[in-house]
Amino acid sequence: MRSLFASMLLAAAMPLSGNAFAAEQTRLMPAPAVDEAAPPAARTATAYFAGGCFWGVEGVFSHVRGVRSVVSGYGGGPPNLRVDYDKVGTGRTGYAESVRVIYDPAQVSYGTLLRIFFSVITDPTTLNYQGPDHGTQYRSALFPQSAEQEKVAKAYLAQLGKSGLWSAPVVTTIEAVGRFQPAEAYHQDFMAANPDHPYILRWDAPKLAAFKALFPKLYRTSPTG
Repeated sequence: MRSLFASMLLAAAMPLSGNAFAAEQTRLMPAPAVDEAAPPAARTATAYFAGGCFWGVEGVFSHVRGVRSVVSGYGGGPPNLRVDYDKVGTGRTGYAESVRVIYDPAQVSYGTLLRIFFSVITDPTTLNYQGPDHGTQYRSALFPQSAEQEKVAKAYLAQLGKSGLWSAPVVTTIEAVGRFQPAEAYHQDFMAANPDHPYILRWDAPKLAAFKALFPKLYRTSPTG
């Protein structure tokens, strides 16, 4: 994993016109054919996603109406292993940069979160990398928290695989999140706190702009705190 300084140098060295994700993957995915049943309005649910650098994943989900909170962290590795940014960055821990999303299913469903995730956040056909970030810690993965979420996730991945939207196969995995470990404080709300950071401008701001354009009714101007 790069240091913050290295990520700034990398972002600054790349022309904005070369944003492969923004150019090729910013497109509206189909609505899920299978989705979770709407629960009582007072209930909240938790979902976990891994889709590359967690700055952008957290940054987009924090603007979704119905999302109560988003935390950047590490998931998908051995539950008995305590990790941090540097350890996960080696690519040898089994953990991926991930986010925990607490949402109100009466306002936004798990299937809709999946649709947003694949429309603007992650490319499901790139194995162990997203954009400039390479390694198993940047893999695209879903971590269902219930039998219903797992059913929806499997159905949606199958739906995307049959959609003909990509020439390459869908490689996003479904895994157990294990012990989700929140990332260091400076990673939390990184996009909101650092809107002019070169990496954010280069890779993540286009994702948020695409979300606003593709899902205007779900876009919330102020991110969740």
